[in-house]
Amino acid sequence: MPPFTLTEDEWRARQATHSARIDRFVAPHLARRATGAKHPVFDFLFTYYSHSPAQLRRWHPGFGIRLLGEVGEYDALATYDGGAVSAAYVVKQAPLIGSMHALLSATAGRPGNFGCFGLHEWAMVYRQSPEATRHATWPLRLGSAGTDAVVESQRITCSHFDAFRFFTPPARSLNVLQPGRDDRASHEQPSCLHAGMDLYKHAFRLSPMICSDLVADAFELAWDIRVLDMRAAPYDLSGLGFEPVRIETSEGRRAYAEAQRGFADRAAPLRRALIDECERLLVG
Repeated sequence: MPPFTLTEDEWRARQATHSARIDRFVAPHLARRATGAKHPVFDFLFTYYSHSPAQLRRWHPGFGIRLLGEVGEYDALATYDGGAVSAAYVVKQAPLIGSMHALLSATAGRPGNFGCFGLHEWAMVYRQSPEATRHATWPLRLGSAGTDAVVESQRITCSHFDAFRFFTPPARSLNVLQPGRDDRASHEQPSCLHAGMDLYKHAFRLSPMICSDLVADAFELAWDIRVLDMRAAPYDLSGLGFEPVRIETSEGRRAYAEAQRGFADRAAPLRRALIDECERLLVG
């Protein structure tokens, strides 16, 4: 038996609290999806990340806790046995847990870079025609020529492979770093907005072995970071109520770096919690 148990009343209450917490994000997305509407900021959390709204809404207690009572909805999952996440499943996930622990630890141990100013989004549209951009229905604030000029006038220091891989071909050579798919641990740094958003990815990949409360914490951080990410992007999203962070100006770059520091401070304890969970799972 796992050392801790939750009565049915206890876990159903926590399940309901979690669902209500998540529904304020999920419900608008599902409503948009039903009508085919697109959102250039918030859809990212549900399309880029491979964790469905239904998976996000489901609450898990984490490995080491057994749910009592009517637990058929959980035991129907291949990851559960007798109301608890099975030890066999945790053992099977050891390679994933180990690699995640190495990446998170390396990231946490590296100093932050507060001089990137969100230029990754600009490098993704560098020397592209407006109709070829990722969000072609939204105009570029400075137009194509103005956007290109910003990229060419700044030092591009993107350390995150999953942002760098979307750079246009002529932008890649402008980046100081050349991060690759297999060397993330050598480049990831804790102030990177995408590294902060990816804490959500790391958390849901550890689900159901960790408590869903931690997954929700990481999701909410990713949601808030995404807003800054797109406010600092070259697109004009003022029609959606997103005031641009004008990183093409010194004032805008200062505002971006200040917001980035705030998100790095929020991300640090979540990253530490995920590291601790990895260590717990590897031992137990």
